[in-house]
Amino acid sequence: MKATEEEIVDPQEMYEHHRFTTDPGQSSLRIDKYLFSRIENVSRTRIRNAAIAGNILVNNNPVKPNYRVKPNDIVQVVLPNPPREIELIPQNLPIKIVYEDDDVIVVNKEAGMVVHPAYGNYTGTLVNALAYHFGVLPTASDTEIRPGLVHRIDKDTSGILVVAKNELSLNRLSKQFYDRTTDRKYIALVWGLPGSKEGTITGHVGRSIRDRKIMQVYPDGNQGKTAVTHYRVIEDFGYVSLVECKLETGRTHQIRVHFSYIKHPLFNDDEYGGDKILKGTSFSSYQQFVKNCFKILPRQALHAKSLAFDHPVTGKRLFFDSELPEDMKQVIDKWRSYISGRDKG
Repeated sequence: MKATEEEIVDPQEMYEHHRFTTDPGQSSLRIDKYLFSRIENVSRTRIRNAAIAGNILVNNNPVKPNYRVKPNDIVQVVLPNPPREIELIPQNLPIKIVYEDDDVIVVNKEAGMVVHPAYGNYTGTLVNALAYHFGVLPTASDTEIRPGLVHRIDKDTSGILVVAKNELSLNRLSKQFYDRTTDRKYIALVWGLPGSKEGTITGHVGRSIRDRKIMQVYPDGNQGKTAVTHYRVIEDFGYVSLVECKLETGRTHQIRVHFSYIKHPLFNDDEYGGDKILKGTSFSSYQQFVKNCFKILPRQALHAKSLAFDHPVTGKRLFFDSELPEDMKQVIDKWRSYISGRDKG
């Protein structure tokens, strides 16, 4: 069974690390002082940084460090990574580092690697590899506001990912994702040709009622969360298309479920119906051609090609691009050759 991970975690989908309800007789007190007295092993500086980034909520609304708590306030500390539930084991695993400084590290994740340890995947993840790479893991104790992942990409999706190396960077990068000032582009191979060469797919995305491991689109908006994917067709191979996707939001499996929703699932995406021959002929030679492509690319055809963000300390705009992985290159070349041969014939 595949590990279910987010394609990308929008910091609007935060994990609660701490929750407090103030007493009915609570006196007026700054939020940073209030939390400093209740969370072990955390500095007021860390609390202030979390508040500045919008990671401290009172009654579901972000507050500034100088907010004064009132009686019966519900105070939450939220972060884009889940609270650590298991011991993290550093592992010497190969990772492709694109960029690194004292504050951030950018990696080009290979398909097949889970990003974060979770039940069923305690080892072999990108975080395990980074723990070994850093030597001294840049995380705090379980009770602290800790640095780490700002976003994720799915296990069987390859591509560019940024990880914060300290809590200041985490807070500032999280705020950029929250404000949608980052720029994220993906390349996907999808079945068929979308009705328009350029377009926008909208529709609330939430957990499937039938299968909690996958997502579904709720077009009426009564369930799920707003999701917007912009796309343009780069190349048309007749039966499949190469598309560039730009994420406006970043819901779980957003690109995969959006293209499945418009009847153009990602090539060989077994969770969203793309692992079947959906377009083309019934000729045995064509059927075998597609099956050979599935063998070369035994995963959904999706790659996080580029990412742009402002450096959390210097403020400089950084842009990182990547080549398509070899499995996607081979399959794209095979489709290109197949269509070229068919047209000549």
